[in-house]
Amino acid sequence: MKQGTFTAVLEKEQDGFVALCPELDVASQGDTVEKALVNLREAVELFLECASPEEIRYSSSERANITAPRISLI
Repeated sequence: MKQGTFTAVLEKEQDGFVALCPELDVASQGDTVEKALVNLREAVELFLECASPEEIRYSSSERANITAPRISLI
């Protein structure tokens, strides 16, 4: 499994929360903030396992220059 630290942006929706990792353009959702972050972490892990090196380089380029909570994959 690859390791790294990525931005997690959370937004309240009507019935829960949407979580986005802008560096990789990966999103997920959950009923709570905690569940949305768990689901985002899983989605990021799956993306990193399946994406080609070119996709990862393109996705993680400086598309997002924001300050937000970060998630770690260990």
